[in-house]
Amino acid sequence: MNNYETVFILTPVLSDAQVEEAVKKFEDLIKEKNCEIVTKENWGLKKLAYPIQLKKNGFYTLIEFKGEGTVVADLELAFKRDERVIRYLTTKLDKHAVEYAVTRRTKLKASRA
Repeated sequence: MNNYETVFILTPVLSDAQVEEAVKKFEDLIKEKNCEIVTKENWGLKKLAYPIQLKKNGFYTLIEFKGEGTVVADLELAFKRDERVIRYLTTKLDKHAVEYAVTRRTKLKASRA
């Protein structure tokens, strides 16, 4: 089992319910492929570094998961087919990145408490 993290940007014209529906769709796809979701973070509406499809903002979501390498191709195919997704990036995490992700999550939880 490898560790992966995927970040995807949804179009800003969606309502909160539509954003949640889209995120749930990708979560379900990951779970369907026998992967374990480690964490999910909704970063909200953020300004893009440059316009994409004439849009200047987007809803960012990060999902960190453990699974086989074949799931990445299926997930990215689903991103390509969904018109709500304007950008995505999936990265395989090495042991140092996993350690960093754990410390980042603990700091984030501590700052929210």
